Amino acid sequence: MTAPVRRPTLRDVAGRAGVSTSTASLVFSGKGPVAVATAERVRAAAAELGFSGPDPLASSLRRGRVGTVAVLVEGPLRYAFRDPFALAVLDGLAEELDAEGRTMLLVAQPLDDPEGAVDQLATQAVDAAVFPLCGADANPVVEHLAGRGVPMVGSGSPRDPRVVHVATDEESAMALTTRHVLDLGHTRLAHVTMMLAPGARTEVVTAAEVEAFDYPDAGGRGRGFLRLAPGSPLVQAGDLTVGAGEEAGRLLLDVPADRRPTAVVCQADVLAAGVVRAAESLGLRVPEDVSVTGFDGVDLPWLDHTLTTVLQPGVEKGRALGRLLRRRLDGEAVGDEPFPVTLRVGSTTAPPPAG
Repeated sequence: MTAPVRRPTLRDVAGRAGVSTSTASLVFSGKGPVAVATAERVRAAAAELGFSGPDPLASSLRRGRVGTVAVLVEGPLRYAFRDPFALAVLDGLAEELDAEGRTMLLVAQPLDDPEGAVDQLATQAVDAAVFPLCGADANPVVEHLAGRGVPMVGSGSPRDPRVVHVATDEESAMALTTRHVLDLGHTRLAHVTMMLAPGARTEVVTAAEVEAFDYPDAGGRGRGFLRLAPGSPLVQAGDLTVGAGEEAGRLLLDVPADRRPTAVVCQADVLAAGVVRAAESLGLRVPEDVSVTGFDGVDLPWLDHTLTTVLQPGVEKGRALGRLLRRRLDGEAVGDEPFPVTLRVGSTTAPPPAG
């Protein structure tokens, strides 16, 4: 078996040129005065040895930075690329990192094997880590990265003092749409939640299950709804897709009229779009027969409605994560930062039907 060919080093070049390693380094960096003849001798030696320049990774490690930020996404990466809000957050984050000359290392964290991400990160040199999308309350990656001294930034989870967050007040945000439909006169409300725990499926859940959440965003939004509409029916969506929202909507709306909610408050716009589809497939008019609200304010050009929703600009949230990360890397003492949201009243809500 042939032994691998050793890559020539800067020290080899310096030895061939008869100069010190520091002088050879100055020639390649261009950051110091070197005589023209000496510089030419160093470049000639490099050409003879096939040396193309210092190893950028080794140079970065000596400076204590590699220019790479780990971006952890819970579940398969394809899920994030299907979610318009997730895409917007990643877009804003990438914009900030690119402006700082940093690259993203996307790391998928399997729902059934979260420790797998630890094994992947163990072989990677990273300057920092970001949890841009809300995931589980606890994450084994945190302990691993903290042990390496890697700064961490999140958007609400994992909830750990070693992770600083750009955080939405989920309870207060969910109360915006809930209070809106109550003010319109609705008394029969229902709620569609995102997944409350890994491996969840679309099904009716109880208030106790909402309180025993694994995902802080879903649990917080659920509490915000229940605080204003206790005793309302609750359905958990098994995925963050329009299809899962439609399935949840049918569970709530395909019932006798006297039991049917007149307003469905959803934890995400894609789920709300699914509920709208379910309502219309059952012959119900939105908003005349049933009002529907969402969360996030994503662009859904294919939906023949403008959702009443909580506006949480994804691109700006991603940028905010990038700015907070930069401050951490600059050595600033930073804490959690609130991310403001607002209510947008669209065409999917109206007073309840008479009678």
